[in-house]
Amino acid sequence: MSEVEYEPVSVKEILAEMKDTAELLIDLSYSAVLLGSDDIAEEVLDLEERMDVLHLKARMSLLMAARNPEDAEALAPVLGVVGAAEKISDAAGDIAKIVLEEIGLPDAMRATLPEAVETLVRAELAPDAPYVDHTLGEAHLETETGVRVIAIHRAGEWLLNPGPETGLRAGDVLLLRGPETGIGAVYEVVTGSAYEFPDPPDPAIDDLERAVDSTVHMKDMSELAVDLAYGAALFDSPEVAEEVLELEAEVDALQSRFEAWTLQAAGRVEDPITLRGLVRLGQATEVISDAAVEISEGVLRGIGTHPVVAEAVKESDEIIVRVTVGPDSPLDGTTLGEERVATETGMRVIAVRRAGAGERGDQPREQWVVSPDRETGLRAGDVLIAKGTDAGADRLAALAGGR
Repeated sequence: MSEVEYEPVSVKEILAEMKDTAELLIDLSYSAVLLGSDDIAEEVLDLEERMDVLHLKARMSLLMAARNPEDAEALAPVLGVVGAAEKISDAAGDIAKIVLEEIGLPDAMRATLPEAVETLVRAELAPDAPYVDHTLGEAHLETETGVRVIAIHRAGEWLLNPGPETGLRAGDVLLLRGPETGIGAVYEVVTGSAYEFPDPPDPAIDDLERAVDSTVHMKDMSELAVDLAYGAALFDSPEVAEEVLELEAEVDALQSRFEAWTLQAAGRVEDPITLRGLVRLGQATEVISDAAVEISEGVLRGIGTHPVVAEAVKESDEIIVRVTVGPDSPLDGTTLGEERVATETGMRVIAVRRAGAGERGDQPREQWVVSPDRETGLRAGDVLIAKGTDAGADRLAALAGGR
């Protein structure tokens, strides 16, 4: 464990890195479980250690900044955000250890994965690979194969959410996400070796698909809760923060049902210990959703958002923006899928606030659409909360007709 000493650092930059790291940890930890990947689980533990260092540095800087009761009150929500990111990291580490410590998971989980779930693999860039000393943009990975590089581990450092200008070097460890057909080809080009897809055994539990579907759903819900929590902090929005509370309650209920199913399934397998990891998975998911509430707690309690948190969210690798659909926008009167919003802009719409929605209590809760899909209709005046890159935000703003 490395020694950490106080040094003057930008709290804004630390918070931005903690946000990006926490989001990546959720993705990687669940992928490690669903795909049964020791390699990805090891990367989770490395990132968790990095988060521990960021957590200590952030706490030191915030303690130095508090000089009176007024400072303490203003900085309390920031400490909440810092602590919540650390809790997400610890929960992700617990999920990864399910795989590494063989705590107990059905061996056939991967066989029952929905087709919509993409594969995630770890690939080290070989010295003679054609991508060496080129940028991701020059490699055309995503456009030609559908495979994305979601992070790069280089000489002990992490490049989160790399973009088209990110250069590639021999020895880089690339985390690749995409369809199996593309993953196999890209992995071979990157490493010089063929990727061997695991051949999972037949499920020992008749309705194992239910457990996998629940796992994917819990992952999606916890990710959405964290995204919305940062959005609530950025826009100082009590309405969005209330949606985080609703999601947390839904995850709690989902986790309870998931745990009950696991206990029932334990009576139908030869060795119930093989399902112990599923119980831990549900518990870790609940911790992540609870942490999302802590991120938005300052907004919920009327303290508001400290400017440093809002600036950190804006400057993180994946930003959150709010745009309004204009009366002349192509989005007016269509759906997210019909206008191919995600494909054309690279932004993921995580929530829609319907035109005419007022203060909480004056309008029904249906005025908010959380986790909209391709069929979600849009009209002029709707407010979209979306997540992605700066360039994607500009494209979405142009499509919507203004922020």
